[in-house]
Amino acid sequence: MADPLEAALSVPLEPIRLRRDRVTIALYAHFVAWGWLLYSFSPSVPLLGEEQGITKAQAGLHGTAMAIGTLLSAFFSARLVDRFGRRGTLLLAGGILVLGVGTLMVGTTLPFTLLGAGVTAMGGTLVISAAQPALSVHHREASAAAVVEANGVGSLFGLLAPLAVGASVAVGWGWRPAVAVTILLAGVAAVLMASLPGRGALGSSRLPDGAGREDPATSSTPPRFATTPDVGHRGFTRTFWFFWVGLLMSVAVENATTFWAADLLITRTGAGPGIATGALAGLLAGMSASRFVVGPMSMRRAPEKLLLVAFAVAGVGWAILWTATATAPALIGLVIAGFGYGAQYPLSIALVLRASQGRPDKAQARATFGAGAAVGVAPFLLGALADTFGSHTAFLLVPVLIAIGAGAVALGLRSVHHPARAIPASPSSTR
Repeated sequence: MADPLEAALSVPLEPIRLRRDRVTIALYAHFVAWGWLLYSFSPSVPLLGEEQGITKAQAGLHGTAMAIGTLLSAFFSARLVDRFGRRGTLLLAGGILVLGVGTLMVGTTLPFTLLGAGVTAMGGTLVISAAQPALSVHHREASAAAVVEANGVGSLFGLLAPLAVGASVAVGWGWRPAVAVTILLAGVAAVLMASLPGRGALGSSRLPDGAGREDPATSSTPPRFATTPDVGHRGFTRTFWFFWVGLLMSVAVENATTFWAADLLITRTGAGPGIATGALAGLLAGMSASRFVVGPMSMRRAPEKLLLVAFAVAGVGWAILWTATATAPALIGLVIAGFGYGAQYPLSIALVLRASQGRPDKAQARATFGAGAAVGVAPFLLGALADTFGSHTAFLLVPVLIAIGAGAVALGLRSVHHPARAIPASPSSTR
């Protein structure tokens, strides 16, 4: 007899609708602000390093500072949502983000810019930590599509950020004016959010026991996606942790590439700093395109399998980029890699939230903690390897991370097929 879970994963699902209302638009605006910051500041790090006369590894410490800010936010993001609701948390987080960007703008020494990077990451991570669960709760069955599309909107606007950095550098203004645009975008997001009531998906995650949850045993609506059974709330399931590892590798691959791809282009193809930085727009173009393609697909196909395909596409793009010795083929590699990268993070976080057993804010906090570690380690490690072996050899780290991520997702998919294996991890492992 066929396994019903296997059938759910392999048979196309009836299409469901993603409704983009005022809440959705306000949440998307926060992804725009954070996406602009990420994709304007990350390619600016090598330029900042040259400006300060520091090594690549020292410049990579900005990624570590952002990781520390991310990790710190993970400890209190769920508590802030419990206390102030997701709307209040988003408004507070936007203020912290603006403070961090302002610090980067006036900083001229390494300690000062490291502080700015850390505060910026804390604010931006709190923004996403409240916005993604809000989308998941607000859109329910269409949650994966909403999260993917939100990240797509962020990367679509972020597509302009490296171009803005390149243009700003080319005319002699440096990288700061392009990064400063984040302040304007964060202000727009805050205005949109402030106009909404702080209830429903924008309210607190603190609910009376059983409130707001649907019992799958009594629901008249059949599940549209394969999920693991709720076997208690002491710890998350192994399925959750498999997807969590996939999320970490997605973040590590994306950040390592955005931090150092410009340097690889300069050393391998002879491109100038402005051209190499602007070429990262190709990576973001691929990411944006994939998110708008994968979002609708995730309402009809198993997100787990789409994520495996995304890792494979990322590997192909890396291979083209790594073997390129001219700017044009390197740009093609970045576009293809971006097509894989773009789907990796939003699909991973959607699967992590789906496996949270009704605790999206706590799951988001775990995801934030892991993502912070990935942001801190991956760019610094690749930068340190580049100092020792050169950028070309150092980029061999990327396919290793891709393989680990794909393996974890494959194990997660297997545990969805066999839910009896998706038992909770020990309580001590989730603290």
